[in-house]
Amino acid sequence: MELASKYDPHAVESKWYEYWLDNKLFSSKPDGREPYTVVIPPPNVTGVLHMGHMLNNTIQDILVRRARMEGKNACWVPGTDHASIATEAKVVNKLAEQGVKKTDLTREQFLKHAWDWTHEHGGIILKQLRKLGASCDWDRTAFTMDETRSESVIKVFCDLYEKGLIYRGVRMVNWDPQAQTALSDEEVIYKDEHSKLYYLKYRVVEADCQQVDEGNIMHKDAKGYYAVVATTRPETIMGDTAMCINPNDVKNTWLKGKHVIVPLVNREIPVIEDDYVDIEFGTGCLKVTPAHDINDHALGLKHGLATIDIFNDNGTISEAGGLYVGMDRMEVRKQIAKDLEQAGLMEKLEDYDNKVGFSERTNVPIEPKLSTQWFLRMQHFADLALPPVMNDDIEFYPKKYKNTYRHWLENIKDWCISRQLWWGHRIPAYYFTTADGKKDFVVAENAATALAKAQEKNSSLKAEDLEQESDCLDTWFSSWLWPISVFDGIRHPDNGDIKYYYPTSDLVTGPDIIFFWVARMIMAGYEYKGKSPFKHVYFTGIVRDKLGRKMSKSLGNSPDPLMLIDKYGADGVRMGMMLSAPAGNDILFDETLCEQGRNFNNKIWNAFRLVKGWEVADQEQPTANKIAIAWFEAKLKEANDELNELFKSYRISEALMAVYRLFWDEFSGWYLEMVKPAYEQPIDRKSYEATLAFFDALLKMLHPFMPFITEELWQHIYDRKDGDSIMREQLKLSTPSNEEKNICGDIENVKQIISGVRTVRNQKNIAQKEQLTLQTVNANNYDKYNEVILKMANLDKIEVVSEKGADASTFMVGTDEFAVPLGELIDVEAEIEKAEAQLQHLEGFLAGVRKKLANENFVAHAPEKVVDLERKKENDSLEKIAALKATIAELKKK
Repeated sequence: MELASKYDPHAVESKWYEYWLDNKLFSSKPDGREPYTVVIPPPNVTGVLHMGHMLNNTIQDILVRRARMEGKNACWVPGTDHASIATEAKVVNKLAEQGVKKTDLTREQFLKHAWDWTHEHGGIILKQLRKLGASCDWDRTAFTMDETRSESVIKVFCDLYEKGLIYRGVRMVNWDPQAQTALSDEEVIYKDEHSKLYYLKYRVVEADCQQVDEGNIMHKDAKGYYAVVATTRPETIMGDTAMCINPNDVKNTWLKGKHVIVPLVNREIPVIEDDYVDIEFGTGCLKVTPAHDINDHALGLKHGLATIDIFNDNGTISEAGGLYVGMDRMEVRKQIAKDLEQAGLMEKLEDYDNKVGFSERTNVPIEPKLSTQWFLRMQHFADLALPPVMNDDIEFYPKKYKNTYRHWLENIKDWCISRQLWWGHRIPAYYFTTADGKKDFVVAENAATALAKAQEKNSSLKAEDLEQESDCLDTWFSSWLWPISVFDGIRHPDNGDIKYYYPTSDLVTGPDIIFFWVARMIMAGYEYKGKSPFKHVYFTGIVRDKLGRKMSKSLGNSPDPLMLIDKYGADGVRMGMMLSAPAGNDILFDETLCEQGRNFNNKIWNAFRLVKGWEVADQEQPTANKIAIAWFEAKLKEANDELNELFKSYRISEALMAVYRLFWDEFSGWYLEMVKPAYEQPIDRKSYEATLAFFDALLKMLHPFMPFITEELWQHIYDRKDGDSIMREQLKLSTPSNEEKNICGDIENVKQIISGVRTVRNQKNIAQKEQLTLQTVNANNYDKYNEVILKMANLDKIEVVSEKGADASTFMVGTDEFAVPLGELIDVEAEIEKAEAQLQHLEGFLAGVRKKLANENFVAHAPEKVVDLERKKENDSLEKIAALKATIAELKKK
């Protein structure tokens, strides 16, 4: 095959990806090899490739390809998540564009639209991952709502219900008014908000108020006594059923036993006492709205208060609110503030910074809401999942996330697993009426089993008498089973795949879903398989722009990954991502890194073309080449050991840099120069074959990071059979011997010697074609490398002298002194001109310093350190000027 003069990633990438697929090189079946298993964090079926996906999947692909080249049976399982809230919102919006409301449809009709949407859009992101080079076993692609996964989810729900770990009850939940569904605590994102603190007047009913203690702070105006409540949510006053004070709050003692009137609502409510109230916040008076705050709800239960739910599911005011019925809660907040002010019921208004909970999915403020939901008891699972991480049976990279994990599990709350949605796994609970007319339900895997269970309580029941629960399960209730369910380990716990591939090896994910997904997968793993679902968890950072801002569509600072691939090639983008991606730390992404990646591709390509362009002859191998080959063989082994250690500690970015330096600096910058034949001369066959072997090894090291160019060049090194691929090749290198380590150390010094000679050439303007002599003073400790030094520094000879010549330029390498006698090689006129220019510059600089020191005001008032520094500059300049004048005088004698 002829190699193109320039690297064209478009032609190369499409060609080899198809080749890999055609030859089933990503597929995996259980065999006798050690398995290496990775399951993809399933992206939302609604999603398209973004920079976070790029980073995460590049890291996974690096690990999978490396494992494959280590001889392991690598299996990377792809798939997507049905994403209940996000997908339902997309379908609802699409229907709205067609003039159709969700409420106009039956559940079955809506689900048909949802499946149609999923079939049309669901595979987009997985197709895009192929552009990146992701070597997934596509035949194993799973979907959290396909038949296998759905049956697994329902089976687990029923099992946990039978174990008493799932229950149904009325609880205060986080409510998303836009999606109109409950959320778990982990789906609430708290943001800092610049809010207002509204001080409202609650009129005291009793007219006999009197000062009972000097510490009391009583409020009175022309209309009588009133208590003041500070709140950030005036729109909830319609749900107030009490005012609460702390019994130890001296300033509010006068309110004990009293009743107050809710502003605008004109409802009389009691003043209750409880230690819960913070005496220092606001006025120390708390409005109690049991239906709309979790702490108020607890107070309501404790004190037997009424509960008034003033909100509809969509966040508008309900009939129970009595005022502002049908208005959105945020509009009510604006309007009620005006109405309170107008009615003389607003004491004052202050700016106030607080944290507000937002829905992680729809980004609207959540509403605490009393609701009948399904919950999973979590303490049992926390007890299972905490020890293995704390004991490092499951290792986190970086380890700092162990504390985050521990804190969550030690403060675990029951998981609200029901969602008021149609798209998702429908909860397998069936409601019916018992023989004595009471409402009841059973939980079963299917309707037939449910009927049989229900008939045990009412034998006259028929199938049509059962009504299945309308709620769906939280999306995470399916993805927590992912490492088990992708191998059908729930339905068939002893099948060959689950026994071979489970537990998986590495999980690569973002720390933002450590609770949503990582912890819960560990819980499910121990519950259903008795062991962890993975051995290591690698947490990526957040991709930010070069200014440190999180990439987002709204900021317009997130590049389109596919456009980057089109511009720089997949290998270039992969390298750009990884150059800035240390584990667990945020990635400051700059497109110039992709350009650096593309340049590296070109470097590899051109180096290969150089080698392949050499004419080869059966001739004696030069000594310099023998030395170079022995050194680079040792260097490869040394680098391979470093690479192995870096991968063991998941320092993948550093591993890439190690291979990058090995190729760019050592191989291209030094080795190829050492063995390169003279102009229009052939290279000996031994050196050529050794160089090709080195190239082969380097491509194998680079392949996990840059799969496309390495496959292309590997196929060009030797004649390959159809179906051969670099990804199936192993790099077998031993650890360097002591002798090889010594060679590596020696050559580092040899490189310094060569660089020293080159520096002399540059400083003295001596052309590269001019051969020089190198002198070593007293002894030559590197004489066995003379042939390399002679060639690389273009020397005519290396000699040992007892004393360096007067006209020599010298440099040190360690404790060894080297000299390059210059003799007639120096252009005296040019050297004088250069020295005089330096002298002129220094004299000008000295004049400026002396002018400053002659300024009495500066010397008197500037800090002593600053004055001392200027005097030091003066002395240093005088010394340099004297030395330059002496040099010029010597040069003029010549």
